Amino acid sequence: MKKYLAQFKPFLIFIGTFFAAYIALTLLYKFYLNSFKADEVDGITNLVGRNVEQLLHAFNFDIKVQKSLSGSWLEVLYNNYYIVRIIEGCNAVSVIILFIAFVLAFSGKFKVTLYYILFGIVFIYLLNIARIALLTILLFHFPEKNHLLHGVLFPLIIYGTVFILWIIWVNKFSKYAK
Repeated sequence: MKKYLAQFKPFLIFIGTFFAAYIALTLLYKFYLNSFKADEVDGITNLVGRNVEQLLHAFNFDIKVQKSLSGSWLEVLYNNYYIVRIIEGCNAVSVIILFIAFVLAFSGKFKVTLYYILFGIVFIYLLNIARIALLTILLFHFPEKNHLLHGVLFPLIIYGTVFILWIIWVNKFSKYAK
């Protein structure tokens, strides 16, 4: 048994660190969400909505993001036409938690790890803002492509980007990088 523990030690440390970080961050986020009433939109999702609105206003789009009267989400109106809603799951926090857990599991030097995590959080957040903004415009023009855009293309873009960030981390900055 000791032989196998020694042989698989790096893998076990990776798995242990990954799941410990993932569970801890998920629980922290859950406590954060529980601080809001059922009909409230959480602060991060509100920030995402404001940033989507600011980005589209910067490109002179007629956009309005408002709290829904019937639920805990934001409604995005383009040319006074309701296009999409931004729910808590659209704020990319779960993707960011996954990213952080992986980087911590393959951690390198403390400062480099910290900077890469901060860079990744900002990059994923900004990519998500651009994703929602672009999705709003595309769904206005191509509503029949909802499944392809929202269900396939845009998740592929965000998860693919996170995967590329992981590959860069492991190959360039982690303790396993050559």
